[in-house]
Amino acid sequence: MAPFTLPTINDNPGGGWGPSSSNLPPNFKFKDIPYAPYSKSDKLGRFADWNDISGDNRPTNVGQTTQQGNQRTGQGARGRRDGQPAFGSGTASAFAYFHVEDESSFSLVDTKTSAVRSRGGALSRGRGAGRGGSSYSNRGAAQRGGRGGFSGRGGGGQRGGRRGWRDWEKNNRTRESSVAISPEWSMLEEIEFHRLAKLRLEVDEPEELGSYGKLFAYDKSYDRITTKSEKPLQLVDRIKYNTTTSDDPVIQSLASKEKATVYTTDVILSVLMCAPRSVYPWDIVIVREGNKLFLDKRDGGPFDTVTVNENASDPPQDTPPVNPNNPTERVVPETPSINSATSLSLEATYINQNFGFQSVIETPPPPAVELDKPNPFYGPDETEPLASCGYRYRLFDLGVTEEEDIKICVRTEVDAYSAGQNARLGQGLVTIRALNEFDPRAQGAGGAPDWRTKLDSQRGAVVATEMKNNSCKLAKWTVQSVLAGAELMKIGYISRANPRDNTRHVILSTTSTRPTDFAAQLNVSLANGWGIVRTVTDLCMKQPEGKYVLVKDPNKPVIRLYAVPANAFTAEEDDEEGFDGEEPESGV
Repeated sequence: MAPFTLPTINDNPGGGWGPSSSNLPPNFKFKDIPYAPYSKSDKLGRFADWNDISGDNRPTNVGQTTQQGNQRTGQGARGRRDGQPAFGSGTASAFAYFHVEDESSFSLVDTKTSAVRSRGGALSRGRGAGRGGSSYSNRGAAQRGGRGGFSGRGGGGQRGGRRGWRDWEKNNRTRESSVAISPEWSMLEEIEFHRLAKLRLEVDEPEELGSYGKLFAYDKSYDRITTKSEKPLQLVDRIKYNTTTSDDPVIQSLASKEKATVYTTDVILSVLMCAPRSVYPWDIVIVREGNKLFLDKRDGGPFDTVTVNENASDPPQDTPPVNPNNPTERVVPETPSINSATSLSLEATYINQNFGFQSVIETPPPPAVELDKPNPFYGPDETEPLASCGYRYRLFDLGVTEEEDIKICVRTEVDAYSAGQNARLGQGLVTIRALNEFDPRAQGAGGAPDWRTKLDSQRGAVVATEMKNNSCKLAKWTVQSVLAGAELMKIGYISRANPRDNTRHVILSTTSTRPTDFAAQLNVSLANGWGIVRTVTDLCMKQPEGKYVLVKDPNKPVIRLYAVPANAFTAEEDDEEGFDGEEPESGV
């Protein structure tokens, strides 16, 4: 009989499974491979990356558990059903796999079968089938309660039950950045939106530093307008200033007195506080002088216009440029469409300005209210009438502890006051905004119902659609109203007199809401916004003195901080000043 010898067993004197590291052979080939615990219920995803082989013929990124691999689908964030965290979720991501390919070109393909037509041309009865098809579409999402199911036109499905022409390319539409990124710029930080959404900072009531301007009373007759008693929108010639932070003489005076660390306006600050909701690109110029930060906007930038259906599933698009190298490409007309993104933005800006000018009472009674000091931007040589506008300079404390002295001075704006209130004491202040309807059947309408038929009978459906399609715009308006301390926010519903004419508009209705209540409906967290502001402030204060730009990526939910030369943007500002060298006015 052949002799049998037991193999050598390496005992672990310290307890636990497996041999101890001291007993391992010196040439043990699996010695340096990391180990991450996982549960029996976890499914392994990609376990090896063979695209990147190191010199020792080992894959560099090995393994991926469900907790790490399914973050995009939300499975890992939910954890286990019994409320306990997933096993091994607290360990380091040694097995994390990082995708290096751009997956933005992939989109979900609808595999649902369309409804089968019967002989009479009607759709056969199926789950979710309306007049248009069997798949649930965004067009009827906010129109529940209409005849025929979800959609007010007979169903929630798309016409014909098929996907639209070239729908798979909608996610591939790229936007241009709001500012050209120069090779001379150096990127300092990059923050994803999902990280911004986790920030939180509670801020106390602000301190009033001064109020400037003149306010007219809001005309309450606009609250009684209905679709049956519509009122035309008028062109009112008034001046309203939207001066950037560094050019504000009041802020310059406050900065010389060291009143705060950060200086900005409510328009700029609201974009930063609502950054996770933004889709379109934007940029904020940040100047650090000594121990102070100034958040500025560029003239002609995205802060001077109003977006339309930015958050819609298929937002309005601009006409793509013509490729001269491709003779088969269709010829783009010289005149842009009135329903393009740029045309709609200019139209919405025009509507907002004129609705605010029109909906106030300029001839007493009630009288106009002069605030503590006159308008700081209205020179003695000006002769054109001023619009109703009040500027309130307010100081917010961003300190986490009592020892920290980080304060932000914000120039806020209010548009009118409620008759019978004392506007000088900050009572009954009103902000006025306007939503606009262009064409419910046009591309980019976002499934909005016809306001003339639904606004009076199904206002909830109209509001829900606007909250979905214009989530970022409404959030910014609400934040601006809260920052200004306004008690009411008036929102007008303004539509084109003819869908094919973007020059004539009518006021169909006006709603009134408290900004704090509307913020709760929109799920807007002021604490999250202040957390974003404090985070950006800390990032900029770590940098040396100079000029920086915070840029929102045009196609990804990411913001980036760049260091730029001191003379950046000065050339374009000089070109915009004109031949007389005077600073251009912002207003109508």
